[in-house]
Amino acid sequence: MATKTIHNITEGYRQGKKRLAVLVDPDTPDSNALQTIIKKANEAEADFIFLGGSLLVKDALDECIDAIKSMTNIPVILFPGSIMQISGKADAMLFISLISGRNPELLIGSHVIAAPYIRQAKLETLATGYILVDSGRQTTASYMSGSAPVPHNKPEIAACTAMAGEMLGQKLIYMDGGSGADNPISAKMIGAVRKSVDLPIIIGGGIRDAETAVKICKAGADIVVVGNASEENPDLIKTIAEAVHNVSKP
Repeated sequence: MATKTIHNITEGYRQGKKRLAVLVDPDTPDSNALQTIIKKANEAEADFIFLGGSLLVKDALDECIDAIKSMTNIPVILFPGSIMQISGKADAMLFISLISGRNPELLIGSHVIAAPYIRQAKLETLATGYILVDSGRQTTASYMSGSAPVPHNKPEIAACTAMAGEMLGQKLIYMDGGSGADNPISAKMIGAVRKSVDLPIIIGGGIRDAETAVKICKAGADIVVVGNASEENPDLIKTIAEAVHNVSKP
């Protein structure tokens, strides 16, 4: 199975590069909105397109990937909220284990069902330890997963969870406040996780400005994810991308 994407991410981490991923919902209302987001991602030299959501109401995943790939060469990585969100048209997928929860279906159950389809699609999988963090409100991710997020003020829980994920063989740690999060994950929590694992760290949820993105990168994030904010104001993509890339080591 291909390893191009995980090699890219890991090498970037080793070199101290900070990256931006633009999260796209396949349910994006119309093609004009999608075109605008991808255009801005191209202008900003975004590093990845993450595609997916906790709940999809339209069967438009393949169509969305085709549309994105017709507009950009940025790698498209699936961020699946369920086993229904699998497509061989993508460059890779985050093979997510919800290690912050205790729902066995999201730790291994759904993965067993999805594995043969992923193998048949020859889709590169990125083993990802996914940690939901309380963001001030219940998000779609926490509701749909039936799991309690890590409390916002408990960095030691996040650190131990990430540590266990690394020991289990995860290749990435993704800490997420969820779509529409009120608050971003604290620098203190990110720093605690950074000290606990030698893996690339992805941070998403509640990132609405360049200042927050820089703070998150300096705390230890390697990939910053913007989603809702970029849908509401696509110009933020370039602003945040420039800020994130400037944090990278020379």
